[in-house]
Amino acid sequence: MSGNLEQWLGIGDLDELLREVDRRCDAGDWAGVEQVRFRSRAAIERGHQLWPASSYAEYRLALDAPADRAAAVITDESGYMALGPLTEVVAQGHTWAELAPHLGPSARRSIVAQERVIRGVVIGGDEGDDDPGAGELPGRLLAWEPPYALAEYTADAARFPAPEIAAPIDMVATVAGDPSPDAADGAHALVESVRHWSSHSEGTVRAVGVEGGALDALGALGHERVRLRECTSAEAGSLLAWAAADGGAHGRRRGAATGRFELWWALAVLAGVDDRWPLDPGPDAARLRYGLWLPDAPVTGWSCRLTVADDEDGLAWALDASDASDAPGGD
Repeated sequence: MSGNLEQWLGIGDLDELLREVDRRCDAGDWAGVEQVRFRSRAAIERGHQLWPASSYAEYRLALDAPADRAAAVITDESGYMALGPLTEVVAQGHTWAELAPHLGPSARRSIVAQERVIRGVVIGGDEGDDDPGAGELPGRLLAWEPPYALAEYTADAARFPAPEIAAPIDMVATVAGDPSPDAADGAHALVESVRHWSSHSEGTVRAVGVEGGALDALGALGHERVRLRECTSAEAGSLLAWAAADGGAHGRRRGAATGRFELWWALAVLAGVDDRWPLDPGPDAARLRYGLWLPDAPVTGWSCRLTVADDEDGLAWALDASDASDAPGGD
């Protein structure tokens, strides 16, 4: 097998190298997969662009290898062309107890920890104390948090399903509200949570903050009529966290841990408690009301369209993020 590897590396046979990774994975030859990884990466010195083989080897190691070898590929340089962020891939099939001894102190360790937390694991002491390695957010899910949509990785495919949330049906007329400087930070936080749909894909992302309610915010976006329904905080949170985690039509997925962080930060800003970060925004955000909306036009592709209203302060926000393509959640 090593003789063939030398031949394929020598002529730059990318297809055969990819098949070699599969063969060695099927045989449980993880040292051999690592060999393909490093040798393919080094082949660039001979003018062969074999990064896909190296990246695929890293992906399969993160997905299927024993925890020590899987954790070893969680670096800043690895997984550039993988089907998803390796911090998320490695968390799918490995426990935190398996991975933790092999992950040194780093931001990536915290991201992997959060990926396990999102899958229902408690990371901390016997009395629920949070593990400092879990990062800024708690090492456990809190009662107010929504269900998070999880990626599904296999050897040759990945699915990123969107939350199953009923679409709004009722058509309503809007009124144009006046932008409020007191709502500017909230609008900015909503945009930033999904900005990668426009910066790394072909989508558009807009948000406004106004004095008034949801209809005033939607009017300020320029919509005279929309389909709108009030929704639960869990529905709104699931949708925003999914949008923050997903890459849209063409962008690179950021991972569920990033989705959780962006949701927490957006809620902290909208509830006006971001100056005390890091903190649990749930109690303060409980006063907010949420809505799902769609424009009075056919809708295709990726979308995250939300309204948030703070009746106590007389402010409201509307987020319009879309990335037209095939229906989301596919391979």
